[in-house]
Amino acid sequence: MSAPAGPIADKYGLIAGNGRFPFLVLEAARGQGIAMVVAAIKEEADPALEPLATSFHWIGLGELSKLIELFKKEGVSRAMMAGQVKHTQILSAIKPDWRLLKLLLSLKEKNTDALIGGVAGVLADEGITLEDSTAFLKNFMAPAGLLTRRGPSDAERADIDYGRRIARELGRLDLGQSVVICEQACVAVEAMEGTDACIRRAASLSQGRPLTVVKVSKAKQDMRFDVPVIGPDTIRTMQESGATALAVDAQRTLMIDRDELVRLADAAGVTIEAVEGPPA
Repeated sequence: MSAPAGPIADKYGLIAGNGRFPFLVLEAARGQGIAMVVAAIKEEADPALEPLATSFHWIGLGELSKLIELFKKEGVSRAMMAGQVKHTQILSAIKPDWRLLKLLLSLKEKNTDALIGGVAGVLADEGITLEDSTAFLKNFMAPAGLLTRRGPSDAERADIDYGRRIARELGRLDLGQSVVICEQACVAVEAMEGTDACIRRAASLSQGRPLTVVKVSKAKQDMRFDVPVIGPDTIRTMQESGATALAVDAQRTLMIDRDELVRLADAAGVTIEAVEGPPA
């Protein structure tokens, strides 16, 4: 696995949410001899991360001051975010400390880009640079082209082309990364509930007709956070929901457990394609 460009700091900080993403970052960093101080979000992170970390600490979702103090104490000047923090948690579970409350009051909008971008700005002011969360994981990004044995049918291709245009516009508005399409009609749009819930909602509306899932990055995707991710659970949800095709952005979508993901897709007859360039 190739190292990120530029000099490697002796120690990185990792702000860890849920899922496999933080594990991949820690495993890759350890393979390169990079020390990782983990700030694990209490409401989201897996305790099994601790043995992989050089130093491990729990923080609450709203404890921005504690995060800064922790990283400074540990000598961290470069940090990454990895793992999902459910948007519904941000609305319901967050108890902001004074520093985060000050940031929230300063924001005109409370969408993902504004909120996490604001946190990145506060960290930068404190001498902590938030970096590309996939810097150690370039081999895990979806390569361009067909990833499964079966390619899209003509109907699925039409749904992919249509869905990419819709999803790209939604990404521009920071509403979500995924749409579910059936016969060139948009059945469901991802909002705060996440991709899997969006797929299940589409299944409840489609009356058993096959569905196509399209997931894109934003036109100006900030790779420091909210990177598009797919994994085996995505395929399991698609199979349960009658979705037969998945399209993602090449080189801008992180594939969790790629071999298992593709094996499940092939077994279920699901086609996966990573598409280059802007939508047609």
